[in-house]
Amino acid sequence: MACAQTGTGKTAAFLLPVMHKLLTEDHDPHKINSMVIVPTRELAVQISQTLEGISYFTNISSIAVYGGSSGANFAIEKKALASGVDMVICTPGRMIAHLNMGYVKVDALRYPVLDEADRMLDMGFHDDIVKIISYLPKKRQNLLFSATMPDRMRKLAMSILHDPVQVNIAISKPPEKIRQEAFIVFEEQKAPLIKEILRERDFTSVVVFCSRKQNVKQLCAELKRAKLSVEQIHSDLEQDAREQVLMDFRSKKLKILVATDILSRGIDIEDIDLVINYDVPNDGEDYVHRIGRTAAQRPKAQLIHL
Repeated sequence: MACAQTGTGKTAAFLLPVMHKLLTEDHDPHKINSMVIVPTRELAVQISQTLEGISYFTNISSIAVYGGSSGANFAIEKKALASGVDMVICTPGRMIAHLNMGYVKVDALRYPVLDEADRMLDMGFHDDIVKIISYLPKKRQNLLFSATMPDRMRKLAMSILHDPVQVNIAISKPPEKIRQEAFIVFEEQKAPLIKEILRERDFTSVVVFCSRKQNVKQLCAELKRAKLSVEQIHSDLEQDAREQVLMDFRSKKLKILVATDILSRGIDIEDIDLVINYDVPNDGEDYVHRIGRTAAQRPKAQLIHL
């Protein structure tokens, strides 16, 4: 059970050892050997792409399994899950849909990984996680990774882990180099203030977090009317559209991204130099995750609260 600050490399901390095990130990290539469960499609895609990169010169097979895609993708997932694959990266709901159909070969699975486990609880996936775990062999090595460890997280961990080794590194703590500012304003003043901040200061990559999808849509429309380079990301968007927005933001084609907390967990985007909390999160742990989207190595990175 590992708890470490956002941006410290938890993905590599489980991918590399599991890959090493698969490469050095005998395993059945016609069964599923490891499974990484994550809260969002974006994180499933990102981890799958990372795995493809670092396993390029190995014979490790993998597949990302997540909702929101086409029927053709579901058929590809079904074939892989039925015929066997070394590593599956999945979201809970989609994996349960496959498990309910009876063809998923998990009887030889040795390494289940729960990544961003606290976020999965926040999103209501507790019962789904327990159900997936119930399908797995009794003898296995569970790995649980989280950036925060609230009480409900520890209860889940103790229910599915057996006498776990705990590793805690810089938990629930904002990166020290980030400069933070706060503005006390009325609700209707927020959008004009954001426009003023973005016009006056020279930022190359900005994320604005809103707590509600409606706020994301309204603010994005307002900033577009001001001729700013901006797009939005939230769960109402189709998966292809979400992936395109993230790609444009990563490549710096897009300067400003307005998002819900779907973007605050585990999504790796380099060189963000400003994060704005349009809505200050009610949960202190969500605040830490939003802050973590800025690059801790950048002394000029800033955080603004409204």
